[in-house]
Amino acid sequence: QVQLVESGGGLVQAGGSLRLSCAASGRTFSLYAMGWFRQVPGKEREFVTATSRSGDSTTYADSVKGRFTISRDNARNTVYLQMNSLKPEDTAVYSCAAVPAALSTTVIITAERYRYWGRGTQVTVSS
Repeated sequence: QVQLVESGGGLVQAGGSLRLSCAASGRTFSLYAMGWFRQVPGKEREFVTATSRSGDSTTYADSVKGRFTISRDNARNTVYLQMNSLKPEDTAVYSCAAVPAALSTTVIITAERYRYWGRGTQVTVSS
């Protein structure tokens, strides 16, 4: 099975920045569409952003547009989430997800479509 491991979470003040990383095992990372989701206790998992196999196509939730950026380095089997201008409402456990994609331009925003998940990393934004 493909394993995904997130890192880079922590405690930051409102207006600050964090960069999350998601390292994947396996030899076919470049064939996976990737996404980031977040969840807080008592609430449903929320889509954050997703990217295609090459990283050329991306999409973002309205709540993070202009502040967050997803990118990937297929040579390093890693996807990143750059988070700027953080707000207290961004506080959550952030998880990355992967699924094989047949087309290079496919972007998947539905959690149920993803096959592999990391265990998440905590991001806390203080006022």
